[in-house]
Amino acid sequence: MPRTALIVAYNGQSFHGWQYQSEKIPTVQRDLTRALSIVADRDVVVHCAGRTDTGVHATKQVVHFDCAVRRPNKAWVMGVNAHLDDDVSVEWAGQVADDFDARRTAIARHYLYLVHNNQIRSALMPEYLTRERRVLNEKAMDEAAQSFVGEADFSSFRAANCQSNSPMRNVMSVGVKRYNDIVAIDIKANAFLHHMVRNIAGTLLDVGSGGKPVTWVAELMSKKDRTLAGMTASPNGLFLVDVDYPAVSGIPRSSRLPHFLQFIALSGVRSGDQGKD
Repeated sequence: MPRTALIVAYNGQSFHGWQYQSEKIPTVQRDLTRALSIVADRDVVVHCAGRTDTGVHATKQVVHFDCAVRRPNKAWVMGVNAHLDDDVSVEWAGQVADDFDARRTAIARHYLYLVHNNQIRSALMPEYLTRERRVLNEKAMDEAAQSFVGEADFSSFRAANCQSNSPMRNVMSVGVKRYNDIVAIDIKANAFLHHMVRNIAGTLLDVGSGGKPVTWVAELMSKKDRTLAGMTASPNGLFLVDVDYPAVSGIPRSSRLPHFLQFIALSGVRSGDQGKD
């Protein structure tokens, strides 16, 4: 049976996360499955690269599905979008190998966490930013964040109800940069534990505000105790911006940002490695 992959973007504020819960609860999987099934004229089962929580956005979520009915890729994009609300959009479709799996074939996930560092709230796009009133030192945050790099036990940064069999994860890169009053936390890993990015963000905010020293993150990593780390940061401002696959998969290899975030430089470049804006 032919297997198709899609790149999907969505506004997480409109949904109770990715995963289907019931027909009455709005989730990305529910709405996407409905639209695909209409275009396919039969039931379709959708699998994603990574389940996002309530309020978390995605600019490059990757999914796959099998369907005996063949449709041109344009139909899986334009046709499906015609049956979706404006808060979800299929941006690319392509045929993939029968053994391609959106989750298991992925070799890395890339998240971006955006903080509006200002005492006065913004009236524009508040769902895309987490507001932090405390003045943040992004250089201290970036220095502390380097303690996350490498393969390690992230027990101090996993949710209490995390269902993963292992706390081991490999963080490939992490960086913190400031763009005027926007502080961006950019992190890439082979996979993430439940709430791992938001727990990391909450901890780095404590460092950036001066409440904790730069060395605190390294101490937390060694303690392996979630109760000692920072609070779980808000889902506002968290974006899944890329999922990496082997080149042979055929999935486009580029991070995707909304047009209003094009000023942000991704790829985990550290704040001290580029000139000032």
